[in-house]
Amino acid sequence: MSVSYGVLSTYPPTQCGLATFSHALVTHLTAAGKDVGVVRVVDAGEVVAGRPLSRHGHGPGGSLWVRDRPGGAAAAAAALNRHDVAVIQHEYGIFPGPDGREVLQVVRGLRVPTITVLHTVLVTPSESQRQILDELAAHSSVLVTMTRTARDRLVAHYAVDPSRVVVIPHGAEPSPIVGERRLRDPDEAPTVLTWGLLGEGKGIEWAIDAMPLLADLRPRPHYRVVGETHPKVKAQHGEAYRQRLVERARTSGGTVHFDGRYLTATELHQEVARCDVVLLPYDSREQVTSGVLIEAVTAGKPVVSTAFPHAVELLSSGAGLLVERQNPAAIAAALRQVFTEPGREAAMAAEAGRIAPDLLWPAVADRYRELGSRLVAPVDVLASA
Repeated sequence: MSVSYGVLSTYPPTQCGLATFSHALVTHLTAAGKDVGVVRVVDAGEVVAGRPLSRHGHGPGGSLWVRDRPGGAAAAAAALNRHDVAVIQHEYGIFPGPDGREVLQVVRGLRVPTITVLHTVLVTPSESQRQILDELAAHSSVLVTMTRTARDRLVAHYAVDPSRVVVIPHGAEPSPIVGERRLRDPDEAPTVLTWGLLGEGKGIEWAIDAMPLLADLRPRPHYRVVGETHPKVKAQHGEAYRQRLVERARTSGGTVHFDGRYLTATELHQEVARCDVVLLPYDSREQVTSGVLIEAVTAGKPVVSTAFPHAVELLSSGAGLLVERQNPAAIAAALRQVFTEPGREAAMAAEAGRIAPDLLWPAVADRYRELGSRLVAPVDVLASA
């Protein structure tokens, strides 16, 4: 059975994690022969800067939901109803209205089976956030979380039917470096890498403070922070956060290099290939999904991360080391283990490589494709599945 999918989300050229996720899902569903359309959520300025999307997310002719224009929710619902299955990417800051409340107008108008992908599941939501998610759940055929932790939170704290919650991993693009462990020359300084859109809460300051604590190692590790400032942060505060980090690094005595590029997939693979450890020093206690974490593991790289929920779940079998948040000494101690304990780095990389295949986008897109087919299958087919 051929099933068409309508995806509601931010989407490139918008730069954010949700847009990157949706582009990958659309790309791999299309590669599997599926008809996929995109309703792209944009600010008014993006209509001028970018071009409307086609059904496959490229060029003119597709659907836009401009946040500050009336009638966008109804038009989005109408566009999604032209497909067999609607796929809603949900994050509170994406849609118009307080906490993105206008997404509810969309789901109320849908007449096709709906898959809602929850990128954030809060343990202590505001009353508004709880009401939004509860109503989204009521209007959705299936809810997708990307980790078991998120599923457990959802079932424990919200009005959802557990039988309608499915766990599908985030997904990562296949990397050409998988299975190829980097052999570092003994005289070459090891490289620690953090990448992604820059903004408060990424914990970069604690990583900067950790690097001087490794000054006795020879050769001395150096730290690369790669990625431009998040567009929304830049619009509100300019480059103030980055400038504070640069100044902190300058006075700390550590070896830190900033690269302000937004990486293409090829550039990201090259950057990851050159590093020895990926560091995720995030401040959050709530984060149940991290695309950067998935990318690091599927590239076969050892990871040092603060103990946010997705990291605890994914790294528990040995692909990484967990540390306390906002604790430079703990970060430095974990990095020291990786670089000085015989066999530690190789064992972590091997475990990352072992768990990677199920996290790659071809496998993840197949899960969405199978889920969509089940939702539009005749009742007797579903009953026998």
